[in-house]
Amino acid sequence: MRYRLRWYGTLLTALFGVIGCGPATFVVGVAPGGQRLQATVVEDDGRPFSPRVAMIDVTGLIANADQSGLLSAGYNPVATLTEALDAAAADPKVKAVLLRINSPGGTVTASDIMYREVKRFRQRSGKPVVVLMMDVAASGGFYLACAGDHVVAYPTTITGSVGVVLQTLSVKPALERIGVRAEALVSGPNKAAGSPLETLDDGQRAVLQGLVDAFYADFVAVVRENRTEVSPESWSTVTDGRVFTGERAHELGLVDQVGDLRDAFAAAKEKAGLSSADLVLYHRPLEYVASPYSHAPLRTDPAGVGVGTQINLLQVNLDRALPGADAGAYYLWRPELP
Repeated sequence: MRYRLRWYGTLLTALFGVIGCGPATFVVGVAPGGQRLQATVVEDDGRPFSPRVAMIDVTGLIANADQSGLLSAGYNPVATLTEALDAAAADPKVKAVLLRINSPGGTVTASDIMYREVKRFRQRSGKPVVVLMMDVAASGGFYLACAGDHVVAYPTTITGSVGVVLQTLSVKPALERIGVRAEALVSGPNKAAGSPLETLDDGQRAVLQGLVDAFYADFVAVVRENRTEVSPESWSTVTDGRVFTGERAHELGLVDQVGDLRDAFAAAKEKAGLSSADLVLYHRPLEYVASPYSHAPLRTDPAGVGVGTQINLLQVNLDRALPGADAGAYYLWRPELP
């Protein structure tokens, strides 16, 4: 008992040391309550009853799955975006949405779901969506950005990466060297294609390449439909998988404007026909929001791309550390992948 109390005391001391003098909130309980999104004004135009532009964040890996750690709240990026769009559509004060993206992309399906949800929001609400690209809005992040009415990128944003990756990893040769033989009973010659315990033959490789080609064609169609400013001469360049700075992306027609948060806010007001408006940030209750640059919540995504701060004392996720350990096709910019 004494040992256990000493351990708890050490943990609390470490937590207070990390938090320092900053704002802190502790919630004790087995399940969160009252966690519906709320809007906090982060830019006040100084007038009562002003219309609003709602800022919605998409941060980290795009996946239709909960992303959580020991001391971080679980969230599903697809569900969170849909919830925020529903709130913006239902609020008569909200006249436009500023969609702030900081993501290297994610799974093919989740990227497409979020793209469709933004498109659907625009159609059913009639409210414009201005996209602001932050550090990274690449691959699936760029796919999602194509759903907006107007896209603003910082000059230093990394974007583009139009393409698909289906990463495989085979440990079969290494296992055979140490005398380990894995054998799967399958119903057909392609059932185990891509298994880390097998090696791809030419037929299996062709099957998987067919999937990649189909998903790539879908991506290219989205870019062609929404980024009509791209010239025919630049088409092969913008769709070969490379990344661009925000400045270069603007020159190529992949984004509409080079600017910053203030420029994106101004563009949202202009698209909505507003001379002035409050900027509100959607976030969970008890999350500290002090300015438009507050991100809610702070996170580290499963792809290992640091987009926030996560205190994780006990959990080690090997499946997230090894490329190819998570099955599936991705619209994802991962420069560390082979």
